[in-house]
Amino acid sequence: MLKIAMLSTGEEVLHGDIVDTNASWLSEMFFQHGFPLTKRSTVGDSFNALVEEFLMLSFNNNIVIVNGGLGPTSDDLSAEAAAAAGEVPLDLYPEWLERLTQFFAARGMVMPESNRKQAMLPQGSIMIDNPIGTACGFKFTINDCLFYFTPGVPSEFKRMVAEQIIPDLQKHYQQVEGLDCGRIYTFGTSESGLSDKLDKLQLPQGYQLGYRSYLPYIEVKLFGPKGDLETRLKLMQLIFKLIESNVVSIDQPMDDYLGQLIGERKMSISIAERSTYGNVAQRLHSNQAAQEYCGHGWVLGGKVSVGDENGDQLAETLALAGATKEKCATDIAVVSGQLVDNTFTVSIAAPEGEWGQVLSFNRRFSREDQVTLISTVCCDMLRRYLSNQTMFPTYGSFKREKEMYVPRSILS
Repeated sequence: MLKIAMLSTGEEVLHGDIVDTNASWLSEMFFQHGFPLTKRSTVGDSFNALVEEFLMLSFNNNIVIVNGGLGPTSDDLSAEAAAAAGEVPLDLYPEWLERLTQFFAARGMVMPESNRKQAMLPQGSIMIDNPIGTACGFKFTINDCLFYFTPGVPSEFKRMVAEQIIPDLQKHYQQVEGLDCGRIYTFGTSESGLSDKLDKLQLPQGYQLGYRSYLPYIEVKLFGPKGDLETRLKLMQLIFKLIESNVVSIDQPMDDYLGQLIGERKMSISIAERSTYGNVAQRLHSNQAAQEYCGHGWVLGGKVSVGDENGDQLAETLALAGATKEKCATDIAVVSGQLVDNTFTVSIAAPEGEWGQVLSFNRRFSREDQVTLISTVCCDMLRRYLSNQTMFPTYGSFKREKEMYVPRSILS
């Protein structure tokens, strides 16, 4: 079995100033191509620490991906430390120096002398082209372990990995088979709730489930042999049936699927928001398929009265949904009502009538997370209406205090 490690470098990564998105992306990308990582580590911008880590990784792995430390500044030490670990000098690579010169000349600039450092690579290195940046990647062997050195800029890193490093690995390790991944996006449940339903599944050899939890969704991922489409589809259907009540989309994020539904149904939508501060509108308008059908809308402050004298939040939100639909002359109106203590309301008005519900959070969330969750409930209600699903599902993450459907015949 190949042992593959990733080393992220830089004080900003080590101390949490930036989130290491490159590491999570590489882990998933390598896993899907049949090259799962066995180790991930991080080290700061210390020459001695880098040399020590390179040597330790070289003794215990077959392949190492090093990310970061290829810039022109004094704290970019990856190439120098690699040369020390490999006990070779740094050599000037004239072809990359020429690329750097042309890079700056094309922008009407003279190359700063500090950038010359980026053309200094460990003797015997093989260059990995960077078509969009100044940091030259390179491949270098230390103690029979193959190292790939890459820049930290995500756009440069991802392109080099996808276009050069993975193909190079596939050429040298042809027996490795990649994996296909099916994704089912869920909302309003928990990892434990999902695993209780799915862990009893007897999956065929070569298949396995994975979970990715991030507010507000949990992805259920089915990994299996590449090209085995028939088996994967059957398993995806089985998984879907077991967790259907919380599934919001398959193989695409919910917002993309919602945009697709809006484009297919061609129904105009208006929005009024009290507890989501424009978040629902932003999600819909940012989707190219949906924005064409998004009409007027507004964000209302907490002190704005919309009219229920008895203080009935659900009645108030239903009334606001109906008024928004009428005033904006749209087919549908989506409303987020006030958030009072830990309880909120959401409503939708459509040609058939109006639906509203009062939900409360099962635990405390930050204001930002509350907005995300409430706006997702709004989008889920819209998705459910457009796809002819039940409007009041069971959400494990919320407690439903009240629900109401008012048919158009009564409203008339």
